[in-house]
Amino acid sequence: MKRITTLLFGMLAGIGMAMAAVNINTATEAELDAVKGIGPGKARAIVEHRDKNGPFKSVDDLTNVKGFGKKSIDKLRSELTTGAASSPAKK
Repeated sequence: MKRITTLLFGMLAGIGMAMAAVNINTATEAELDAVKGIGPGKARAIVEHRDKNGPFKSVDDLTNVKGFGKKSIDKLRSELTTGAASSPAKK
């Protein structure tokens, strides 16, 4: 019984991590590229924009990144977050 409980807990924890939003202020290019709708070029553009201009205040700030329009941001909104970034993301 203890094994089953441990297994179920592990599975639920894994689901929670898989469904967690990606923080565009701290994510690497690879982490951003893993989000459906963001390819390697857009991931690179997000990181470059963040490095040059500092952290994003909201997901809507992606409109300032080449390749992102309102429609694409609306589709990605549930998968992205800005968290509580108070300083620029580190490489």
